[in-house]
Amino acid sequence: MKTFSATPSDIEKEWIVIDASGIVLGRLASVIAARLRGKHKTTFTPHMDCGDNIVVINAQKVKLTGNKRTDKRYYWHTGHPGGIKHRTADQILDGRHPERVVEAAVRRMMPGGPLTRKQLKNLRVYAGDKHEQEGQQPRVLDIAAANVKNARSA
Repeated sequence: MKTFSATPSDIEKEWIVIDASGIVLGRLASVIAARLRGKHKTTFTPHMDCGDNIVVINAQKVKLTGNKRTDKRYYWHTGHPGGIKHRTADQILDGRHPERVVEAAVRRMMPGGPLTRKQLKNLRVYAGDKHEQEGQQPRVLDIAAANVKNARSA
């Protein structure tokens, strides 16, 4: 028996929409990362982009358990000496770009490299409940119903 290796003609991408309201951030990000890579498919090939296109709505309503909303910090450096800065998850979720928390969580759960950067372009995150991909007729994926812990209160 030979090992299957997908070619570009074998890959079938699907559009999926996920409502993130009330879902725990880490659990949401792990499901999205696996779907972006295509690990849920039987035709998964590590060196090919065989994942789906994912649309996440209501990213500002994502839950963080424990004290993570106030204690979790996102760091960056300005490039100048002593230029390290940070924001808490609470500041980002209440700010202008709350979708960046979900994007960062998914990015950090995927391996680094050129293929990962290509796969991350298949992720679209929106803070509200409106999205621009209705023309693709995305299928709804209910992560909250998959496990009771996915949608617990913080």
